[in-house]
Amino acid sequence: MRIVAKTDIGKTRPNNQDSYAAGELPNSVAWAVVCDGMGGASGGNVASSKAVKIISERITSTYKDGMSYNSIKNMLTSAIAAANIEVFDESKADENLAGMGTTVVAAILTDRRVYVAHAGDSRAYILSKGKLTQITKDHSFVQEMIDTGRLTPDEAKDDPRKNIITRALGVDNDLRVDFCEEFIDENDVVLICTDGLTNYVSDEDIVSLASDGKFNDFAERLVSHANENGGGDNITVVTMSY
Repeated sequence: MRIVAKTDIGKTRPNNQDSYAAGELPNSVAWAVVCDGMGGASGGNVASSKAVKIISERITSTYKDGMSYNSIKNMLTSAIAAANIEVFDESKADENLAGMGTTVVAAILTDRRVYVAHAGDSRAYILSKGKLTQITKDHSFVQEMIDTGRLTPDEAKDDPRKNIITRALGVDNDLRVDFCEEFIDENDVVLICTDGLTNYVSDEDIVSLASDGKFNDFAERLVSHANENGGGDNITVVTMSY
């Protein structure tokens, strides 16, 4: 199992409000959590780091070898729900943190399958045989416009409202979490990232940057390319592969 991660402040933000954690469990099981915080000078960092800590602890303490689809789904969604409550309660208890929240993507890679739970517009992809497939669907205003035919995907790339998200961890008592399972082949790469990558690096460039097969440098090259293209946001990338 290979796991490589990189986070960077970018070129314009005063601090990094992205957080991530990743690791390996027994029997070649990989996991990762990526969060992109929002909410004032400190709120975004507090929300994302707290969410990552809680979800990571739940995964590492709860995962058991041979867990079923339903068990993994329950583990990830309940971990995110627990983080949601803690972040929401803290935002209500401290006026300096009012309104804070974070996107979240949590993934388990095991037995040629990847299981992903998410809310917000941070994404998970599978890179397979020179093709990049997005396996999460953004919870965003622009995505809703695409779904209803009011915007094309090409128009959405430059729409000024593309950063408006419709779901986030920590902004309400309840959070609806999407969950999916995808099959992967031996040489496939699972890519989890914040929009600091996807807003500045095209799908075509992601595929091109992976074409030489140098997995250990992939996350670093993606982050560098996002910075070369403006680096207008924090950038976080986690890649997992067999």
